Amino acid sequence: MSVAGSQAQTFLRLLQPLQARWLSDPALPRTLQSLLAAERRFGSRDRRLYRELIYTTLRYLPWIEPSLATAPDEALRRVAWLAADIPATRLFRAEFATGEPPAGNATELLPAWFRDHGPELFVSPEAETQLRRAPLWLRLQTDEAGRAQTFAEFAARGWECRPSALLPDALEVRTEADVTQTESWRAGRVEVQDLGSQLLLEAAGIDRGEHWLDACAGAGGKTLQLARLLGPEGQVDAHDIRKAALDELKIRTTRARLRNIRVVTAAPPATYAGVLVDAPCSGSGTWRRSPHLKWTTTPATIAEKAALQTTLLARFAPAVRAGGRLIYATCSLSRQENEHVVAAFLRQQPDFAPAPFRSTFGFEVRGGGLTLLPSRHDTDGFFVAVLRRR
Repeated sequence: MSVAGSQAQTFLRLLQPLQARWLSDPALPRTLQSLLAAERRFGSRDRRLYRELIYTTLRYLPWIEPSLATAPDEALRRVAWLAADIPATRLFRAEFATGEPPAGNATELLPAWFRDHGPELFVSPEAETQLRRAPLWLRLQTDEAGRAQTFAEFAARGWECRPSALLPDALEVRTEADVTQTESWRAGRVEVQDLGSQLLLEAAGIDRGEHWLDACAGAGGKTLQLARLLGPEGQVDAHDIRKAALDELKIRTTRARLRNIRVVTAAPPATYAGVLVDAPCSGSGTWRRSPHLKWTTTPATIAEKAALQTTLLARFAPAVRAGGRLIYATCSLSRQENEHVVAAFLRQQPDFAPAPFRSTFGFEVRGGGLTLLPSRHDTDGFFVAVLRRR
C-alpha cells in the first residue's frame, strides 16, 4: 500500500468516532485533539495532515458526508480536492485529487436556517470566504527594537509574514507556524489575536490613561490589547466567573510584562470610564476557523446566548460612570445576538445612547453597531457597539 493509501485508511478510521458527534458536540475539537494525541506514532506533520482533512470534511460536510458510507473513495476524492495545499497534504492530494473538483453553490455549505440571522453570509463574496481557512493573525506588543527581533526571528525560520495595512501592530503569518515555540512568544512580544478582534477596540477608540473594566475577560486576548491602548498610566480591571481563564490571563499578563491589569471580583457602580462586555456568543463569526460550529449551533443556541448577553449588559452597565462608554462585542454574525440585543438594552436603559465610532474600517454602522464581515479584511466575523451613558 502507498503512503497516501495508508493515510486514507487512517483518516477514515479517525472519522468514525467523530461522525456520531459532529452534528451535536460543540467541543468536537477537544475530542479530535484527544484522538490525535492517542496516536503515539504521529509526528507533527501527521497531526497537521489529519487535522486538515477532518476540518475540510466539517467545512464541506454536505458535499462529503453522503459519500462516506456508500462511496468512501468518492469522499476521499472530494476531501483531497478541497483540502488546503500544504506540505502535510501533498502526497494525499496527489493520489486522491482525481477527476474534476467538486463544485456547487457555496450557500449549500451553510445552515439554511441561519439566512434570517446573517443574510450577508449567503451572498458573494461572504459565502465563498466562508470556505477558506482563516489566516493566523498576531498582535505585536513590543517596541521598535522588539519588533525588529520578532521579524528577524520569523525570517530566520522561513516564515512569510504580512503586516496589516489597517493596524501597525497586526501581523499575518502566511506559513504553517507554531508561534508558541518562538522566543518572541516566550518574551511576550506577540499574542495570537485575529485582526477582526483587534479592530473592535480600535474602532471604538480608547483614550490613554483611563480606567476600564473588562467584564468578561476570559483568558485575556482583548484585556491585553486594552491595557496597551490605555498605556501605563491607565488601568484595566479584569473580571470573569471562570477561574481557569483568569489563571491563564495572569500568565499572559506576566509574559507581556504589563503592570496595569488587575483581577477583580466585583464592579462598583459608576466607577469606570469604559466597560467592555465581550460577551459569550454562538461563535458564528468563527465558522471559518471552527467549521464544526456550523452544524452544532441551532436557533435555540442563539436564543439562549442572546438572553445571556442581555443579562450581562444589564448587570455591568451600572459600572459605567456618567459620560463613560459601554462597549458590547461578540464573535457572532447573528442579528439576534447583535443588533437585537443592543436594541433591547437601549429600550431598557434610556440613560444610554449609541456613540460614534472613531473608525469604521469600511463597514456600515447599522443598528447602533458595526458588523465586521470576514471577506473585507480576511478576518473572523465580529460585531461591536459603543454606547455612552448620559
